[in-house]
Amino acid sequence: LPAKVSEVLQKSLDADKHKASWNYRSIIGKLNFLEKSTRPELAYAVHQCARFSSDPREPHTKALHQIGRYLIGTADKGLILRPNKETSFDVYADADFAGLWNKDTAMDDMDTARSRMGILVKFAGCPVLWHSKLISMICLSTTEAEYISLSEALRHVIPMMNLLDEAKALGVIKETFTPQVHCKAFEDNSGALELARTPKMRPRTKHINIR
Repeated sequence: LPAKVSEVLQKSLDADKHKASWNYRSIIGKLNFLEKSTRPELAYAVHQCARFSSDPREPHTKALHQIGRYLIGTADKGLILRPNKETSFDVYADADFAGLWNKDTAMDDMDTARSRMGILVKFAGCPVLWHSKLISMICLSTTEAEYISLSEALRHVIPMMNLLDEAKALGVIKETFTPQVHCKAFEDNSGALELARTPKMRPRTKHINIR
């Protein structure tokens, strides 16, 4: 795996600074390019390391080594894209709730209170957009974190749907490939689904409206 499932990187200010001969930021830049191009499974691991580019420590260096070993072991692997001309956009969204929380570092690192979201947008059965990142605001519940994740994912896909509609209207897309423009959203939190399906504010969710 590109990252240890049970390990969440922290600032680790008591650990030694990055001492390797290679430049930490440069490697992060290369990994970001690779992850955004053809290796979506690196999204979480790379973002974890990228958070500490300004002051990398020994645990962050070891995390990059882990990614490097994973890439060496999977050098012959890649994405196989098989477009399904009968399907259109599929959107997947998920989030944790303050997954970085650590009582020992919470006073020194405000990011421990932030939640992480991940989204994946597929078109014709093929992934076209993905990312894993921290939500910019502090979420007060799992439902809120999941709802924000779903909202973020749909904000990405709606312009794509409009672009596809325009391309069809202008005849850019040939008759051999004219999928119906629609979107399926996949979400596993019942509270977030209820908010999305019935857009009204309730007493327990009024803080979302206030923001």
